Amino acid sequence: MTVSQTASAIHAGPTSTARPTSTARLNITAGLTGYATPTDVDTYGAYTIRRDPADPRPLYRFTGRITADGSSGYRAEPGRYHIYSGWFCPWAQRITLQIALNALEDLVSVSYVDNSRDARGWAFRETYGPDPVNGFTLLRDAYEATEPGFDGHVSVPTLWDRETRQVVSNDFITLGIDLATRFGEWSNDAGTYPEHLRAEITELDSWIGPAVNRGVHQAAHDKTVRATLLDAFARLDGRLADARYLVGRQLTEADVRLWVSLVRYRGRTRDLDRLPPLSDYPNLWAYARHLYQLPAFQATTDFTTFSEVAAVLPGWDTALGR
Repeated sequence: MTVSQTASAIHAGPTSTARPTSTARLNITAGLTGYATPTDVDTYGAYTIRRDPADPRPLYRFTGRITADGSSGYRAEPGRYHIYSGWFCPWAQRITLQIALNALEDLVSVSYVDNSRDARGWAFRETYGPDPVNGFTLLRDAYEATEPGFDGHVSVPTLWDRETRQVVSNDFITLGIDLATRFGEWSNDAGTYPEHLRAEITELDSWIGPAVNRGVHQAAHDKTVRATLLDAFARLDGRLADARYLVGRQLTEADVRLWVSLVRYRGRTRDLDRLPPLSDYPNLWAYARHLYQLPAFQATTDFTTFSEVAAVLPGWDTALGR
């Protein structure tokens, strides 16, 4: 089965502006109603990363890996894992996209934190419901349960293990790879991280990551970042002149990584006068809209959580013939 065939089988919800929900309901604790109090920067302060400068550990501290045989301590198996995600976050959307593309919704459950935070970090509020696994009110609680006194970055996506009752990973790169490759016994064989294309995917990420993924949210107010970003767009536009996907003529992890940033480009009102529209790069724009037609991309996207401009950014919905 091809990725396009697989994606077309995924339910995308009634409209592109609706907030889709995960279909996974494995081992969910019923009746939880605990919520954090509203975001209050005046009382708690703004979110900052409490980290000792001498600490050699990475920013994304939890780097456990899922393996098919369990040799890492975390065996791939249905119902064991839960993803704490955020609709607003491109790094988190990489993970929910891999879940959807590989048809893992009934194996790996997903829930969403609220869209705003104060010094307490991401929290569970009425917007998307309570934490369905542990009943935590703050995502920090999961980190504290894993490492008491935790002083690092509390981020989404976060992978939680129901069996050991701890955070396995908040490393969005390796987590996406594991979801794409370690659940083959139950997945649809979408092949989004094929072995023969991994080196090329890594090479692309070496410049797309800094220029595009990191540059999209800084380009409007940093001339150097903007120049680098637009140069990358031109380079990608040329690459896509005679190709539907970035590598191997198939949808891969490389497309997932790029697309989550393209869809967030010019999402803020103040960006519109400072950044050219994506349509200035016709091949890149056609590529981005083509991917949005796949139900997996629609189902994991909520424009209202990252765009001040419109519920669906202008032009994206026209790709669907509306």
